[in-house]
Amino acid sequence: MATDAGFIEYVHEQAGLGARLDHKRMFGEYALYLDGKVVAFACDNSLLLKPTEPGRKLLPSLTLGKPYPEAKDYYVLDEFLDEPDLLRRVITATAEALPAARTKATEATKATKATKATKATKATKASKASKASKASQQGQQGQQGQQGRQGKQR
Repeated sequence: MATDAGFIEYVHEQAGLGARLDHKRMFGEYALYLDGKVVAFACDNSLLLKPTEPGRKLLPSLTLGKPYPEAKDYYVLDEFLDEPDLLRRVITATAEALPAARTKATEATKATKATKATKATKATKASKASKASKASQQGQQGQQGQQGRQGKQR
């Protein structure tokens, strides 16, 4: 069963984080973002928080669940949805413990670096090929010159 939009609205209301908390639909379910970082998933009308040590310390009890079959365990927050202060604190603590969100600029920078590296590799290969070609030409010229000198000597 896919998560319905009403559940997402409820989570937003309960968390009370305003525009800082955003969501995106993914494969019939939702990813929840706080300040651009994925902090939780809403799957089958259940809220699953990414596991972090600061988040764990705030939870009085812990139920584990998976947002999808092959996933690692996440913290199930369903029993805390009616505790807005705790919900807000645990979502915020989780976001603070996660690495900075990857931005399109960061990805563009990585793509630029990869392109430069590819070009550098191609340039190096071309340079080596050019040097090999010159060496080959010089070797052929040397052989021709040697043959010419031998012919004159005869």
